[in-house]
Amino acid sequence: MEEQTSFRERSRAERARRISLQKKRRREARRRGLLILIALLMVWGISRIGKGENGRRAGASSTSAASSTESVSTTDVESSTNAVFETDLSIDEQFLTPNPYSRPGTKLENVDRIVVHYVGNPGTSAQANRDYFERLKNGEGRYASSHFVIGLEGEIIQCIPLTEISYASNDMNSRSISIECCHPEEDGKFSPETYDALVHLTADLCRAYNLGKDQVIRHYDVTGKICPKYFVEHEDAWETFLGDVERKLGK
Repeated sequence: MEEQTSFRERSRAERARRISLQKKRRREARRRGLLILIALLMVWGISRIGKGENGRRAGASSTSAASSTESVSTTDVESSTNAVFETDLSIDEQFLTPNPYSRPGTKLENVDRIVVHYVGNPGTSAQANRDYFERLKNGEGRYASSHFVIGLEGEIIQCIPLTEISYASNDMNSRSISIECCHPEEDGKFSPETYDALVHLTADLCRAYNLGKDQVIRHYDVTGKICPKYFVEHEDAWETFLGDVERKLGK
């Protein structure tokens, strides 16, 4: 009887020892898991701090590249080719946030073309098209932007500094300044205000980069895309535009 009692006591003791050991192991496992989680959070936090610092540096660089984000009556911008772009047009500098999809920050080494585009969305404003380029930073998978967008009333927004490329003209991106133009109707014809602003801006850019009217081209001349539509479908209107640019240049 005593032997049976002793056996039961030993069994209970062994069972208690195993339970205690299992609890200890679970505590150790939770402790290790907590330590791993803390380490991961620390790494993530350091990474976020680094990205924030890089973002601040990029923001500081963008700010120094632009004298102001407000509308200006006279623009005097030194380009990467040492040309100085001077204009008495009112240009609203709203530079895009640096990102891989619409403002890669790639240096524009040389400019020997001015490329004219149309937005392809009848009735939309310069602001709406600029904001579309900005939203591309969220990674929609499309690459697009322009140095300038001219609105339906002749307003001009600058999206990209003249020292950087835009994603507008395919193989010509690395050597050109791009101008997108809004239009009221499907035919792509520009309003008088948009047209006048385009002539003025194009002439001022040609003067800054020492370009002639033969170095002003359409997106169509680069890729065959019907852009700007009205100037592609009405060659005489394109030639008239080039003549107006030349007269504005005083040549």
